[in-house]
Amino acid sequence: MARTKTRIAISLEQEQVERIRRHAERAGMDVSAYVVHAATRQMAETEAIEEQFAGLDALIAEAEAEAAALPPEPGLTTEELTEQERRDVEAALNLFYGEET
Repeated sequence: MARTKTRIAISLEQEQVERIRRHAERAGMDVSAYVVHAATRQMAETEAIEEQFAGLDALIAEAEAEAAALPPEPGLTTEELTEQERRDVEAALNLFYGEET
């Protein structure tokens, strides 16, 4: 049974067109086959990565949902901190942001 094909149009800069033509020629393919091959390969790679990290993504989503359900932490103002605690917080922030103290 013959498959029907659908034509799609894309817009490219001339430099991109020429680059794709050169790569297709080196691969021994016409431009259409080359673009389909490249897109299919990219989709397979993306799907493999998504599958590889699906468990981790689920854990992150679960942790974020649990965190969202937590009651808010009581807010502290800098006035409630001792001078040493203020210095410690400033040092930690500088370490985090990569700034020198």
